[in-house]
Amino acid sequence: MADNFASQINRGDLGSSLIPDEVSQEIIQTIPQSSVMLTRAKRISMSSRKKTQPVLATLPDAYWVQEGALKQTSKTGWEDVQITAEELAVIVPIPDSVVDDAKINLWQTVKPLIAEAFGKKIDAAAIFGVDKPATWGTDILAGATAAKNTVAQGTGVDLAQDVATLGETLSRQGFAVNGFASQPGLNWQLVGLRNAQGTPIYTPSLAQGTPASLYGYPLNEVANGAWDATKGVLLAADWSKFVIGVRQDITYQVFDQGVISDSTGKVVYNLMQQDAKALRVVMRVGFAVANPVTRTVAKGKQFPAGFITPKAAA
Repeated sequence: MADNFASQINRGDLGSSLIPDEVSQEIIQTIPQSSVMLTRAKRISMSSRKKTQPVLATLPDAYWVQEGALKQTSKTGWEDVQITAEELAVIVPIPDSVVDDAKINLWQTVKPLIAEAFGKKIDAAAIFGVDKPATWGTDILAGATAAKNTVAQGTGVDLAQDVATLGETLSRQGFAVNGFASQPGLNWQLVGLRNAQGTPIYTPSLAQGTPASLYGYPLNEVANGAWDATKGVLLAADWSKFVIGVRQDITYQVFDQGVISDSTGKVVYNLMQQDAKALRVVMRVGFAVANPVTRTVAKGKQFPAGFITPKAAA
C-alpha cells in the first residue's frame, strides 16, 4: 500500500463540511463519472484469473476452378488472446466519531466516488497505458500509433474533416467506427461544425445519461480524470474489439478491527485503538484488444482504433 496516510480522514479534515451545526444535510460534490471502457467495451465474465479469447488470424480464401479440375482447399486460423484479471483495491478509514456526528451516510457517499476512482484507473491504463498492469495487452494509444492510425488536429480545414479522415483510415484497414471517446469539453468545438452538405455533424445529448452523437455514432466525453489531453483529442474505434474481463466486480466490506500498514510494514492506523472503521474496496479486472486480420491490409498493419492527436503533436 502506498505511503499516502498523511492525508488520512480525521475530524479536523471533515468537521467543517461533513458535520454542520444545523443546516446542511448534503455534501455538494461532482456527480461521479463512469468509466468509458466499462460502458462501451465488450464486457465478459471470467471464472478464473486468466481467460483466452480466440481472434481470427488467418482468413480463408477462394479459387476459380476450371471445368473438371480439382477444387483447392483453404484454412482458417485463430490466435488466442489472453486476458488476465488484476486487482484494484483501496482502504478508506473514517473515525467512528465522524460517522456518528455526520448528518449524512458517509459510507454511501464514499462508495460512488471510489467506483469513479476505479473507473479512472481502468480508463487511463487501457486507453493511454498509464500505470497499466504488465499482464494487460497493448494500450489503445500505443496500438493505434503503431498502426499509424493518428491524425493531428488541424490537418484538415476543421475538426470535422480530421474526424472524417480518421474514419476513412480505419475503414481502409477493414474496421467500421461505431463510437467515439474524447477529452472533456470537445462538444464545444464540435457544436458548430458542418459536413460538406451543411448538416451538423454533432448532436448534443438531450437526455441525462445518453451520450452525444458524432457523425451518427455515440460520443462519450471521458470526464473521470483519466483522459490525457496532451496525448489525444478524440478516440475513434470499433468498440467491440476492446474486451474488458471482470473476474470480480466491485465489492465493499467494512472492518471495525485490524491495522493498516504502509509498504514497509509499519502500522499507521489501528482501527480498534483509534476508534475507527475502514472500508475495503476490491475489484479484479483485465483488458485486451482483439485485433483480427482483415482483407484490406496485410496482417499486422491493422488496428481497430485511431486518435485525433493535439496540434502540438503534429
